[in-house]
Amino acid sequence: MASPTAQRPPRGTTRERILDVALELFNEQGYDKTSLREIAERLGITKAALYYHFERKEDILLELHLRLHALVGDALDELDRLDDSEVVAAWPRFVDGFVDAVLANTDLFLLHERNQRAFESLSSNERHDAENERMERSFRRVLEIDGIPLDQRVRMAYSVGAVFTVFMAAGRFFGDVPPNEIARHVRDATRKLMA
Repeated sequence: MASPTAQRPPRGTTRERILDVALELFNEQGYDKTSLREIAERLGITKAALYYHFERKEDILLELHLRLHALVGDALDELDRLDDSEVVAAWPRFVDGFVDAVLANTDLFLLHERNQRAFESLSSNERHDAENERMERSFRRVLEIDGIPLDQRVRMAYSVGAVFTVFMAAGRFFGDVPPNEIARHVRDATRKLMA
């Protein structure tokens, strides 16, 4: 699986630093209670410098949401390049890579868990909708392969949904269980499911 940060600018760029600090503040205080001024202050830059990169707080939220899309997007692109006959064999690697990407980005899942209402506003954003459509097309292409038995395709879809569900609500469902421990059980359940 390609790196989940492959399409992002380097972490040291001002734009990426803004996103990282906003992610921290949104997780600490909540999206609604965080202002652009607070983000700029924590970064040690002016609001004008922040506005150069992001005009609105909603633009920052969208970029953070698209980071989550990137966790799956690169791997789906790899699956798209495979012959139909290779997809089933590659699926466990796809899910393992996805779990690795999730573990490296637990803060994004926490953001979604704590700020669900804020994300509802993105549903009418053209860029968000286009990215959703691109991912759906990729999943559809894989899950419509006639050469893969239907029961296998259902398991494949279920495995990705399970990873999202478990990690999106890990804090609510599993308390203080470390993410690595949860990931170990997710991987084990996925292997059994796909066997």
